[in-house]
Amino acid sequence: MRSRYTAYALKDVDYLLATFAPERHRTGEREQIAAWASRVEAWVGLRIVSTSRGGPTDKRGQVEFEAKYREGGREGVLRERSRFERRDGKWLYLEGT
Repeated sequence: MRSRYTAYALKDVDYLLATFAPERHRTGEREQIAAWASRVEAWVGLRIVSTSRGGPTDKRGQVEFEAKYREGGREGVLRERSRFERRDGKWLYLEGT
């Protein structure tokens, strides 16, 4: 989760896409991420609210977080519960609500 937050802060679209589960990729995803990344002026904080599983021997995990950002001169908060799955030793993003 922290690496994906950092990738958003650095506007590293390639890393973000590389951490999506392959079935999660959608047409236009790169453009949507890049467009949002260009609008966000700064990411100003990440708070992990809770985690479930996701340990060294788990295949699945869930992270609930709040990420603060500044867009258009205003602060916003993205709160999400993200699901991840470990495949070939890598954690991949499945979905968030």
